[in-house]
Order: sequence, then structure tokens, then C-alpha cells
Amino acid sequence: MNLSDSQTAFRVPRRVSAMEAVLGHLRDAIERGEYAVGDKLPSEAELCRSLEVSRPVLREALRALQTMGLTVSRTGKGTFVVASAVQDPTFGDYAAGDLMEVRRHVEIPVAGYAATRRTPEDLDHLTHVLRRMEEETDTTSWVALDTLFHLAVAQAARNPVFRRVIEEIRDALARQSAFLNELGGRREQSNREHRAIVEALIAGSATDAAAAMSHHLDRVETTLTDIVRPPRTEAGPRA
Repeated sequence: MNLSDSQTAFRVPRRVSAMEAVLGHLRDAIERGEYAVGDKLPSEAELCRSLEVSRPVLREALRALQTMGLTVSRTGKGTFVVASAVQDPTFGDYAAGDLMEVRRHVEIPVAGYAATRRTPEDLDHLTHVLRRMEEETDTTSWVALDTLFHLAVAQAARNPVFRRVIEEIRDALARQSAFLNELGGRREQSNREHRAIVEALIAGSATDAAAAMSHHLDRVETTLTDIVRPPRTEAGPRA
């Protein structure tokens, strides 16, 4: 089956990347039962040939399938289907639902504390990180800055326990950020949300800072939900 015969539908009007199209095709095949639980997917060479994509593109899609919990990769044996539908993606050691629950209970109050406790040095650092994020075009570099931003907010709250919590989930945050940017195209929107947080911190408003962080996490969760449970619509070939 040619790659153009199937692609993922998104609620936002943006161009679907080759990786997203491959992911959409493989995910749909699994959910339709073309590949049942326990089945081994074709080899990378076979999939690259049939889908007409490069190996790096295919490997990105396979990693996304594994993050979604649909497949597992077994060294020397291949990729196997372990679920017929996406339930709760996993980022590193943590399920997405668990991660979001903790983020809401930690990062929203942290933003409020940071607004009243931040130092001029904290604001300079956050402004610098934000500016670099807004200028960055490489996804990997942007994801690293995204994690640094959230650590900097925790640092501004001047409570070492808050920073330690964010450091504990740092790898999961980075994996989630990469996942959302590769499949949800969130970079520009996230930059705007981060700017709103920084502006509230500069103003010293705990209420506005907490509200800005809450809105940011709302949008993260909405995008994640859109990826995990996309609308089932007919999509024509990509132009």
C-alpha cells in the first residue's frame, strides 16, 4: 500500500509530515486488525520499501507507536503489536495521565509562588530562555529549552523541593514535549503560552502566573488527547 493512500487527520489545518503519515498508516492498520496483538510488523526494510520512505522517517514513526503503547521493540527480533488501541501514552517511566496530574498539582502553584519570589536574575534567565525558544527552529534544541524553561520557573519559586520534583520528571517532560511537537505542531502556540507565563512573573501577579500555567497545561492536555484520539474522518491523498 502506497503511503499516500492513508494519512492522519488533524483538527488544525497544517501540513502532515512524512513521519505523521507513516504513523497514521501503521496505527490505522493496527486499529483495523490488519496487524493483530502478538503480530510482528514487517521489517524496517520492507516497510521503507512499501511506504516509500527513508529509514529515519520510519524509525521516528515506530518510536511514536511504541510511545502510544501500541507496539514494543524487541532487540534482534523486531517490532510487535501489544495493543489494538491507544490508551495512555508513556513518556520514559511515566504514563501521560500520571504526568499531567502531577504537573497540574505542582507547576500551577509553583508559577504563583515564582511570581512573588522571583529575583531579577530569575527574570533575566527566563527572558533569555524564552527568546532562544522563539528563535529556535530545531525541534531537539527547542525541546531542551522547553525543559529548561520549566526548571527555571521552579527555581524562581525559591523552594528546592519544587525544583527537585521537576528534575525527577525532566526526562518525561522532554519526551512529552518532543512527542507533542512532532505530532501536534505545538511549538509556536507553546511559545506564546510561555511568554504569557513570563509576563505574569514580571508583573509579579501570582494569580495571573497560575492562570497562565494552567492554560498552558490545558493546551498540552488537549493536544495530547487530539493525538491519542484523533477524529475519524476520511482524508484524501496529500497534494
